[in-house]
Amino acid sequence: MNDTILHDERIAKMTFASVYPHYVTKVEKKGRTIDELHKVIQWLTGFDQKALQKLIDEKATFEQFFQEATLNQNAHLITGVICGYRIEEIKNPLTQKTRYLDKLVDELAKGRKMDKILRTI
Repeated sequence: MNDTILHDERIAKMTFASVYPHYVTKVEKKGRTIDELHKVIQWLTGFDQKALQKLIDEKATFEQFFQEATLNQNAHLITGVICGYRIEEIKNPLTQKTRYLDKLVDELAKGRKMDKILRTI
């Protein structure tokens, strides 16, 4: 088993609830709001705040999280490097979706304009 398979399995089993506080901290440290974070998450997944809280309370894994999500049709426009991986080259669909979310949170924290983050034209 190679490192990529282990990495993909680790992401699949990680809970959204364990990562969400880090997203909040990251964006708030950079002067962004939880509402903006929720807007970004909702754009990608379709989850409103109530649905997010349910997934957090249930300690849903990223595998469960993205099984329930309705991925935005423009998610494929999310490109670039995050955590050392070029998003558009990631082969595992779940890992790619998770990195989409990481990239959006990163862009929010870096002060990118919301219309650019949400890939509106």
